Amino acid sequence: MLKTIVLPAVLFAAAGAAMASPTCTAPKESWQPEATFKKDLEAQGYKIKTFKVTKGHCYEIYGTDKTGKKVEIYFDPVSGKPLEQK
Repeated sequence: MLKTIVLPAVLFAAAGAAMASPTCTAPKESWQPEATFKKDLEAQGYKIKTFKVTKGHCYEIYGTDKTGKKVEIYFDPVSGKPLEQK
């Protein structure tokens, strides 16, 4: 019975680690303002459906790129560079 409890818990923990988003460590005072950041992305052709600050303190968008492809991208809030795209 212990195996039936432990195995699912281990698999769930491993899946959570694999799905973890990037972490950004810069102080919030050094971040680009959200409005400016969004405007710059839109100028590059992105259409932002959802914009948020992640638990790991990065910017994240859900939307489409200039070709209309759906995107989920994590960005460094200071440099604006993409960190990860799903």
